[in-house]
Amino acid sequence: MTTIHLIYGEPAVTALRQALEAAGRPDRVIALRDDLTVGPLRDIDVAGDPGVAQRAAFWERLGDAPPALAHDDCAALNALEADDSHVLIWHTHDAAHQLALRRVCYRLRDVPQRLNEVRLTVDEISGPNAAACIEARLPDAAPISVLRIARLALEWQEAKFANGETRRWRDNTFTSGTWSDLDAMILDVLDAHEDRPAGASWLASDVLGAALTRGGAGFTVGEPVVLWRLRELCAAEELRLRDDMCAACAPLAAAARAARPPLPQTAAHLSLPR
Repeated sequence: MTTIHLIYGEPAVTALRQALEAAGRPDRVIALRDDLTVGPLRDIDVAGDPGVAQRAAFWERLGDAPPALAHDDCAALNALEADDSHVLIWHTHDAAHQLALRRVCYRLRDVPQRLNEVRLTVDEISGPNAAACIEARLPDAAPISVLRIARLALEWQEAKFANGETRRWRDNTFTSGTWSDLDAMILDVLDAHEDRPAGASWLASDVLGAALTRGGAGFTVGEPVVLWRLRELCAAEELRLRDDMCAACAPLAAAARAARPPLPQTAAHLSLPR
């Protein structure tokens, strides 16, 4: 029986295809491109795709990512359900990979015998040796137990029900976040650069996204999301934005923020631990 390979992210897909070609494996590869860590999820798996339309509208609103992402992934999963091939899910501990894993387990929960996985590290799918690393891991494919599939499928249902604006992955648990949380982190990063020389105080969107990811965002903050939040914060006069989309603190913005009363804290949704 043939095997269908699934993995999230364009660079990882390219490396996986190269690895299979080097191993002489004519298997099919499905690229999952919709970043499930951000945007609405409710009804995304409902027949008629009302949730997919909402996600497409979300990506269109951002303007820096193709809105077809959600439709393409949904169509791929629909075709996967209609197939009978074995499925091999490649994933890292990154939040987007973990959500993609849970969604696939939910969609194929009635045929658990088809589901297999390989757990990768981020280092194994990044850099020039990614294809060789993945090829070396091909023998490590292992079935996912029925109990684990059921648990992962339930966690996907919980994430959809919570329908947070962002989804953070910490200590093997997902929590819902808000755009305000992310905006506060962006401003904190910029505040930390405020006392640097004028030329060094401006941060490019990719540098800012990396700082957010390292700083505890709980998910890899993609450039489309960073650029969108920068535009929103600039419109609110919370920061300055150059034509090249580099950002810096707005004059007196840090002092104004410090003088504001703290926002009320709302309870975050918790999913079951793995």
